[in-house]
Amino acid sequence: LSELGSESAKIKAMGIMDKLSTDKTVKVLNILEKNIQDGSKLSTLLNHNNDTEDEERLWRDLLTKSADACLTAINIMTSPNMPKAVYIEDVIERVIQYTKFHLQNTLYPQYDPVYRVDPHGGGVLSSKAKRAKCSTHKQRVIVMLYNKVCDIVSSLSELLEIQLLTDTTILQVSSMGITPFFVENVSELQLCAIKLVTAVSIF
Repeated sequence: LSELGSESAKIKAMGIMDKLSTDKTVKVLNILEKNIQDGSKLSTLLNHNNDTEDEERLWRDLLTKSADACLTAINIMTSPNMPKAVYIEDVIERVIQYTKFHLQNTLYPQYDPVYRVDPHGGGVLSSKAKRAKCSTHKQRVIVMLYNKVCDIVSSLSELLEIQLLTDTTILQVSSMGITPFFVENVSELQLCAIKLVTAVSIF
C-alpha cells in the first residue's frame, strides 16, 4: 500500500490516471475502503506497558496501511479528468472518518498537551523511564501519520473543487478544517487546513 500510494501520486502528477479502466479503478477504490476501515477507529489509548512487541507492530502496521490506503484513494479521485464513477461516497466518507478520528485521538494529544487525557482518571500513568521509552517507540509512527494526514487534508481541498459532496460530509470537513487552528505545534497541518476551509467557503 505504501508503494501504491507513491505510484498513485506519480500517476496523478503525470495526468494519466484517467487512462486506466474505470471498472478496475472502482474495484481498487472499494478494496482501499476496506483497508481504510481497518484503522479508521483504531484505538491508540492502549496500555503500551503491557503490550507485546507483536501487538505494537500490528498497531503500527494497521495505522500505516490505512493511511496509505487513504492517500491512494484520494490521489485517484483528485487526478485530472476522472470519470464520475470514481467519486464513491462511501470511500470519501471513510477517508474523512479516518482522518478526523486520528486527528482528534492520535495527533492532537501527541502534539498539544492540552488534548491529552488520562483514561484512568488522573494520576501518573507509568514511570518516567517507561513513558519515555513508549513515547520514542511511537513517535516515528506519529510523525509519519502526521505527514500523511497533512497530505490527505490538502488533497481533500482539491476534491472539493472537483466533486459536489453531501451537506453532512461538508459539515464534517468544515469541522476538520477549523479545529487545527486551536491546536498548538501543528503549523503544517494549519497551512493545509487553510486550503480546506477556503475550498469549503467557495463550495
